[in-house]
Amino acid sequence: MIDKHWPSAAEAVADIPDGASLAVGGFGLSGNPIALIEALLAQGTTDLSVVSNNCGVDDWGLGVLLGAHRIRKMTSSYVGENKEFERQFLTGELELELTPQGTLAEKLRAGGSGIAAFFTQTGVGTQVAEGGLPRKYAPDGTIAVASPAKDVRTFGEGDDAREYVLEEAITTDFALVHAAVGDRHGNLVFTKAARNFNPLAAMAGRVCIAQVERLVEPGEIDPDSVHLPGVYVHRIVEVGTDIPKRIERRTVATEGV
Repeated sequence: MIDKHWPSAAEAVADIPDGASLAVGGFGLSGNPIALIEALLAQGTTDLSVVSNNCGVDDWGLGVLLGAHRIRKMTSSYVGENKEFERQFLTGELELELTPQGTLAEKLRAGGSGIAAFFTQTGVGTQVAEGGLPRKYAPDGTIAVASPAKDVRTFGEGDDAREYVLEEAITTDFALVHAAVGDRHGNLVFTKAARNFNPLAAMAGRVCIAQVERLVEPGEIDPDSVHLPGVYVHRIVEVGTDIPKRIERRTVATEGV
């Protein structure tokens, strides 16, 4: 049987080269594969093209790679709380392909499922379909790179006719993901919001590297509890249950309200 366990995060990411494309799990700061990200930072890998829902915050998640100027391009659904993300984009240091969140999720899933492209109503009648969205600014603030127009087709007849925009699937060289539990065969179980983008990112990567809080033996995970089968996972690293977990914005209720 195949044992996919690797002894350390550093060894698991050691062959990720400069210029690689990465699909990275995480939703806000939930489910960020921080041990793998920090290992990538430590080894000096640069010129990365990253696909992730967002880019962490200034000092956490993908934000640590961004702050070190290791990322050339981001494909994301929103900028979020990351001021450095905003600054680098507006000053022309970073290319950004903004993608509707549901479309981004489906592009990753489609890539992992062997589907080249799909049609969706999301973005029809906007610059998502018509092109012209800024992807990279010049130092003087003008648009250096704009998004291209996409193919739009009508499906259905009569009152049911609707326009749909063609979206291409996403595949990447590597995927970095975080899971709560994994076994040596790569089967993964996620917890709550960490499940939002991690399975999709894992599917899209040609080589998927997963950090797990707890590593168990094959057979210990009930098959009905597996969220992502090991066929999508190539390397697995145990990082422990006490690995730091950040909250992007803590909100508490006023007592008595």
